[in-house]
Amino acid sequence: MANVTVIGAQWGDEGKGKIVDWLASRADAVVRFQGGHNAGHTLVVGNQTYKLSLLPSGIVRGTPSFIGNGVVLDPWHFRDEIEKLRGQGVDITPDNLRLAENCPLILPFHRDLDGLREDASEFKIGTTRRGIGPAYEDKVGRRAIRVCDLAHLDDLGPQIDRLCAHHDAVRAGFGEAPIDRERLLSDLTEIAPSVLPFARPVWSELNKAVKRGDRVLFEGAQGMLLDVDHGTYPFVTSSNTVSGAAASGSGLGPRATGFVLGIVKAYTTRVGAGPFPTELEDEIGQRLGERGHEFGTVTGRQRRCGWFDAVLVRQSCAVSGISGIALTKIDVLDRMDTVKICTGYRLGDQVLDYFPSHAADQAAVVPIYEEMPGWNESTEGARSWADLPAQAIKYIQRVQELIETPVALVSTSPEREDTILVRDPFED
Repeated sequence: MANVTVIGAQWGDEGKGKIVDWLASRADAVVRFQGGHNAGHTLVVGNQTYKLSLLPSGIVRGTPSFIGNGVVLDPWHFRDEIEKLRGQGVDITPDNLRLAENCPLILPFHRDLDGLREDASEFKIGTTRRGIGPAYEDKVGRRAIRVCDLAHLDDLGPQIDRLCAHHDAVRAGFGEAPIDRERLLSDLTEIAPSVLPFARPVWSELNKAVKRGDRVLFEGAQGMLLDVDHGTYPFVTSSNTVSGAAASGSGLGPRATGFVLGIVKAYTTRVGAGPFPTELEDEIGQRLGERGHEFGTVTGRQRRCGWFDAVLVRQSCAVSGISGIALTKIDVLDRMDTVKICTGYRLGDQVLDYFPSHAADQAAVVPIYEEMPGWNESTEGARSWADLPAQAIKYIQRVQELIETPVALVSTSPEREDTILVRDPFED
């Protein structure tokens, strides 16, 4: 039986939450391995809608859930999201939610710095202003405060010295006061009891689970095109979102990642700034946004919409070693006269079958489209191939041909059970 790693294969917002929730019924553990509470995963179960940004989506089903060391954790948001879900009837305890004790913390001055940087420059990255990037900077700068430090606050002086030596100088450059050390220690003392009961050596527990033969589901956040190495730099997130990050961000070796399932929307969306070759700034783009309810779960920002870009997704599949895709939101394309797929780019007198690395080239490419007839029937709620219109099936088949990766699942609505299983990732 294979483990499964779920990642976004576009710019995020592909519908990972629903797919992870659906797969969680087949899993023994669900693991978040990168990012922070800048992720936005929406689950619809009957009449109840759950919005998660930090906790693994498996927690809604009660599947044992883990936050790995590759995540950066805002402890106050952690507490508040737990309480919010408990208020919706979700049972969350240290028995079904475990937090890596070596997970770095997002602290108030990280949020401050995130906002100061965005406001100080006309060149906007489009961050969520939640402190994700500055927290990762402190991690690699070896000055982060981690979950395990909350149990040793009396010994934290030297680490706070390192933090302040860096951040006070940066804050002074923005005209901000130094970090209030006493306030920081007071805040950490206050939040520690809400966090420490969940702290565990997650790497050890997951290794034991794998040795038992448990099925582990790794839940990625954001999307491959936002990867700090392979994405549309500098308009990217601050972590590696590719499948390989599941190994380092959980404490399991690379063999544990198993079947890599790329989540792919049947069209393309992007939140915030950055290149977007197939963006539609017309009535069709507006229609896609309205029908797809394209607003960010975390930020509430309206998503930019465009046609499906097979070049980008093929690149994502190659870089992340994607075994199969879950195609989501096919129903948003219902009753369109024609649909288009980007099959290549023109850059000057060149034709490219990949997305170039330089920002100027990324902004200059012109998409080459293949046009297909649409379908006048509804795909919403379909749960088998027989329920799909013939032209919708042709569209799906053409997508998998162009991205050189098979379709494993098709999602036809936000509802948990409106899913067509073509190839079970856990049985591969």
